[in-house]
Amino acid sequence: MTAGSMAADRAPARLATASLVSARFATITSHCCRNHFWKPMSDKPHVFDATTDTFETEVLQKSLTTPVLVDFWATWCGPCKSLTPILEKLAADYNGAFELAKVDVDKEQQIAAAFQIRSVPTVFLVKGGELVDGFPGAMPEGQVREFLTQHGVLPAEAQVVEDLPPAPLEPQDQVAALREAIAAEPDKDELKLDLALALLKTGDTTEAEQLIDALPANLATDDRAVRAKARLGFANVLKDAPDADTLQAAVAANGADLRARHLLGVRHLLDGNDEAALEQFLDMLRQDRGFDDNLPRRSLIDAFRVIEDEDLVGRYRRKMSSLVF
Repeated sequence: MTAGSMAADRAPARLATASLVSARFATITSHCCRNHFWKPMSDKPHVFDATTDTFETEVLQKSLTTPVLVDFWATWCGPCKSLTPILEKLAADYNGAFELAKVDVDKEQQIAAAFQIRSVPTVFLVKGGELVDGFPGAMPEGQVREFLTQHGVLPAEAQVVEDLPPAPLEPQDQVAALREAIAAEPDKDELKLDLALALLKTGDTTEAEQLIDALPANLATDDRAVRAKARLGFANVLKDAPDADTLQAAVAANGADLRARHLLGVRHLLDGNDEAALEQFLDMLRQDRGFDDNLPRRSLIDAFRVIEDEDLVGRYRRKMSSLVF
């Protein structure tokens, strides 16, 4: 196994249904000692270690009433050290809206084999007895929250009807409003981060990059900072790149020109054509998932960080999963 990248040449095209999952574990559970029931304990709320003895009852059966997030991890895995604390924090924050099952792939090799785990961390969501979705690799807290929201998993205290938020300002108006706010509170770094995001939407990468580079350490890993850095990375890709019409013509002439297709996707993304951008990146993944050091997958993940339409991100995350797993 390798941390953070899917190494399998061929992975399941579809997530397993409840019956298939049960079948996978029938062999495993048949070898467990029927007279010895041991449930690993955790001092963290709504978090437990899953084993071959407990998986069917504590994950599959429990998921019939409460969604269960299954975290496949390993002690030697670097990305796991950043993702697992996020998942444990969310399990506490959501206060029973989901349970977190942790599977150590080195200790529970039968479970890892049953799920055909090729890399860690890998996370699956089990709901209603079925594997409904998953994602490979570490993600920031905001993206994990979005993933849960897309599948109807909300914090216990958030499961109420709220007033609709006001319509967002146009990017230029956001910039003007934020400059006024910063003038009134010049030491408030959160406002500077918001300004960087607004500037990126207007195409002003120079000032945005200066603001991002000057962020204090406590904000550098904030979800908004992650989004800003991803958007800035896309903007830098387009320096000296052909215009959209030229790229469109190149892709039309040669659909296998993945470099042109990537640049076209980035153009679409920064122009606000989010779905068109995702389609280009997804087509790259279909054609050659390993192109330029896994550029198709990396582009999709960064695009998910940039795009604020949660429904759109959810649809394309599932499409990506169907190709990756």
